[in-house]
Amino acid sequence: MAGITLPFEPMLFGTKINMHLVLEYLAFFVAFRYYVVLRKRSNDPISSNNRLSIIIGAIFGALFFSRLVAFLENPPLHWEQGWIALLNNKTIMGGLFGGLLGVELAKRKIGEKQSSGDLFTLPIILGIIIGRVGCFLAGVKEFTYGRETTSFFGMDLGDGLPRHPIALYEIVFLVFVVVLIRQLQKQRNCFESGTCFKLFMIAYFTFRFGIEFLKPNTFFFMGLSSIQYLCLICLAYYYKTIQKGIAHAYQKLHLL
Repeated sequence: MAGITLPFEPMLFGTKINMHLVLEYLAFFVAFRYYVVLRKRSNDPISSNNRLSIIIGAIFGALFFSRLVAFLENPPLHWEQGWIALLNNKTIMGGLFGGLLGVELAKRKIGEKQSSGDLFTLPIILGIIIGRVGCFLAGVKEFTYGRETTSFFGMDLGDGLPRHPIALYEIVFLVFVVVLIRQLQKQRNCFESGTCFKLFMIAYFTFRFGIEFLKPNTFFFMGLSSIQYLCLICLAYYYKTIQKGIAHAYQKLHLL
């Protein structure tokens, strides 16, 4: 990224291009196309009609919760900004958890018992990575930057101050998660269906809980941000999976 001045807004026909918005739409397109390719290559036990119902549930759940959680990041400020800002503000964390709830409600409605998350996992991660590149290029124009720092990792994100490039931290972390999931997929007989998606959610929400301490949040409730409370709710949702994972890791260590 050397040589790029942030925020990065190239010109086209005399008009500045919002690269964050461009990459956000690109993330949706590429992630969906990747999902289509993966489904064609897999022996998906879920019918096409049920998959469509699940996707619709995910979309509506994500749309609602992405905006609700974004509003809760700073309710007084967002309320003053008006309805347009309320509709435009969104967060991937709310989208992921809302999508999860939307999927579960849709599956209950149609009576689908099969786990549906694994097929979505890698496309979701790819979409987030592309979106985070856009967040990084937006610099301090999007609230995905970090606090000021004197560490080696500090970067000027557009306001002349060395800050934690949280978007880049997240990209590196997600690449690590992809490698881990690919290893799990090679051992598919050792894990039950849905494990990859659960692993991603647990890992990502744990990471985001920690990385929030590096963000210049201004609105807290009992010392934590709304994102961090959402992370705790998500981890509580998966507490049985976490218990199984700890027990499995303990067994492996005990055998060593």
